[in-house]
Amino acid sequence: MKELQSITDLGQNIRETRKNQGMTQEQLAAACGLGIRFIRELESGKESCHIGKALLVVNMLGLKLVIITREEPTRQ
Repeated sequence: MKELQSITDLGQNIRETRKNQGMTQEQLAAACGLGIRFIRELESGKESCHIGKALLVVNMLGLKLVIITREEPTRQ
């Protein structure tokens, strides 16, 4: 599991996963129904990327985002 600290971290993870799956940015954009410009900007960590579209890309790549509170109570 990787901890993301920024949109840049998310973009890097998306890029790595896409490349590991042998996809081009163009192929990913087409599979998601998005423009290539959005994929490029997301992978480069553009702060104003639309979260809904970013989640679509994450899901298309088979990634899973999990939100965990920083101070989770210990389980007993």
